[in-house]
Amino acid sequence: MKWDQLELDPRIRAAVRRANLNCVRDVLCVSALDLQRFTGLSHSDVQQLLAAAAAACRRRPPDPAVLRGGQRDLRLTVGCPVLDELLRGGLPVGGVTELSGESGAGKTQLALQLCLCVQYPTQHGGLDAGAVYICTEDPFPVRRLQQLIREQSCLRSDVPPSLISSLQFSDHVYIEHTADLDSLQVCLSRRVPLLLARGLVRLVVVDSVAALFRSEFQADDWLERNKRLLTFSSILHHLSQEFTTPVLCINQYLCVSGHRCLLQIKQFRSSLLQHVTCSGFGLVQSGDGAADDAPSPEDSCPW
Repeated sequence: MKWDQLELDPRIRAAVRRANLNCVRDVLCVSALDLQRFTGLSHSDVQQLLAAAAAACRRRPPDPAVLRGGQRDLRLTVGCPVLDELLRGGLPVGGVTELSGESGAGKTQLALQLCLCVQYPTQHGGLDAGAVYICTEDPFPVRRLQQLIREQSCLRSDVPPSLISSLQFSDHVYIEHTADLDSLQVCLSRRVPLLLARGLVRLVVVDSVAALFRSEFQADDWLERNKRLLTFSSILHHLSQEFTTPVLCINQYLCVSGHRCLLQIKQFRSSLLQHVTCSGFGLVQSGDGAADDAPSPEDSCPW
């Protein structure tokens, strides 16, 4: 699409041409700070440019609930009434949610279910779009996803069977594999924004976050590790706020206390570089094997 076809100030069009940004995709592949540096435009001008470029790529209009200004109250259902009640309706579209627990606690299973839930219409708790699933450690569990798809009529009895059978779930789960922090950053800053801007996805899953940081940094590298964590956090929050998209980060850890931690979910509603508003819950298993609701420990979040 030519720049003359977009509703932009002529001054912005001229600056884009001087920077040799020839198409909309070139703009969406560059961060806002880099656009300011390349074009010499102000922050507000760059935001106007990005909004126009995203609108040109969007395959369908934004959800009406978002246009009404109610995006902060819009939530993505987990597909389980009990968890939805604990999470006040599900995952917030304007924040990052951390899902952590021991191996085998069901973290990946819940993430896969969310990849299906997001594809339902908003009246059934979804966002009417796909999901991008970023694997940093293990291969994507295709077989488990197919099992969940086959069981949707049982798992989502609140949804008409005709609607479930009409959805092509597997066609709208986009899979990325990143083996190191550099490739993860490229994925989050270039490929994921393209999917979000085109309206193809409305859920970002990173499985897992801590794995790459554990493998690439030693104990003495804590300063550089913290810098990379803050950068990574900033990118996730920018994606969530810019595209009104829930972001789910999965982490695995080992509990050393007297209770076995089954699952913890934390929701972060603002940037970790600024003031953090956090809410959530935890499920722990006591010595007698009973599961209880308990507050999440403050140090569970690796960033």
